[in-house]
Parts: sequence; C-alpha cells; structure tokens
Amino acid sequence: MRSEFDDIRAHITAEPPRPSELLELAHSLLDDLEQLRTREAILRSHYLALLTAARATVAADAAGHPAALTFLQHELAEHGQLPDGEQAQRILSDAVAAQAMLAHLDEPAAPRRSRAARGAVCGGVSRSLRG
Repeated sequence: MRSEFDDIRAHITAEPPRPSELLELAHSLLDDLEQLRTREAILRSHYLALLTAARATVAADAAGHPAALTFLQHELAEHGQLPDGEQAQRILSDAVAAQAMLAHLDEPAAPRRSRAARGAVCGGVSRSLRG
C-alpha cells in the first residue's frame, strides 16, 4: 500500500504545475488519504497500548500481583478514560448490553414472513378516530 501511494504522489508531483481540475482533485484526494493513514496509525498505536495494558493486567492478576489493575488504570488515565463513580454504573450497564447483543449475532435470523402473509394478517382492519 505504501509504495503504490508514494508512486502516485511522485507521479503527480512530477507533473508540471497547471490549472487542471483533475490534478487538483488528485492532490486533494492524496492529502485526504495521507490524513486518514496518519489517523489509522494513531488509532493502531492506541489500540496496541490498550491491548498491552490489558494483557499485562491479566498476567499480573494471574501471577497474584497485589495491584494488577495498575497497567490498565494507567493506560485509561493517559487518555482521560478512567471512569469515576458516577460513570461506572453506566459503563457496566453498557458492557452488559453490548455482551448480550454480541451473543445474539451468531444466532440465525428468524424467518421473515412474506408480504402476502403480512397482508392477510392486516387486511380488512380499519379504525376511526372519534373526536
């Protein structure tokens, strides 16, 4: 991916400057791609740090370390994500809901009724509002 990106940038940069809409668009798109790639690298770095802290926390717990949560607490605090007492209950509730949703992702979808079947169930029903 990197070499193709560099080749495209080098090709466009080598072109003599001219007021071409396509060339301006290509420059703009390449700048956008560069920004996205930088953001992706930053996100990967944060993910790796969080994963490392989580693994160290689990390893410390398994080894009987008295302050096993230190690694994870430090990483969360670095990014302002360490929950206070008020947020803790909401975060726990969100985690339980997320686990429940993930558990149902592997379940097969319920068979859908055809339009004809739905029409037969609802057909002929009318209501009026009395004012």
